[in-house]
Amino acid sequence: MKKAVSTETQPASELIDNRIAELGDWRGETLSRMRQLIKEAIPDAVEEWKWMGTPVWSHDGIICTGESYKAIVKLTFMKGASLADPARLFNSSLDGNARRAIDIHEGEEIDADAFKALIHAAVALNASGSKAKTKRAK
Repeated sequence: MKKAVSTETQPASELIDNRIAELGDWRGETLSRMRQLIKEAIPDAVEEWKWMGTPVWSHDGIICTGESYKAIVKLTFMKGASLADPARLFNSSLDGNARRAIDIHEGEEIDADAFKALIHAAVALNASGSKAKTKRAK
C-alpha cells in the first residue's frame, strides 16, 4: 500500500501545478493563466499553499488567493477594498470591509493589463505597511 504524500513536504508551486492538472478543464486553464499574469507582474511573488488547499500569492503579505469552484475561478484580494479598480475587475465580495474578489466564469477573459495593475497596487499597499481601509458600522 502506497503512503500518501504529505502536502507539508511538497513545494507550494508543485501543489498548485497539481491542482491545475487535477482540474483539467477551463478552470485549470484559467487558474494557470492568472498565475502566469501574477508572475509576470511580480516575478518574485511567493507561492503558498494554505487553508487545506488554497493557492496563495504573497509579497510583503498576501496579494490574493486563487480558488476554483464548479462554476467559477475566484481570485480574492485580501486588501481589495483599499485598491483602486478603474477597470472594475472586482465583481464579487463588494460589500466586504477588506476583501474584494474577481469571479471568472467559463469563457470570460480578464484584461491582463488591468489585472497586473491590481497586482502591483496590492503589492505596493503591502509594502507600505498600511492596513486595509475598513468600513465603520453605522
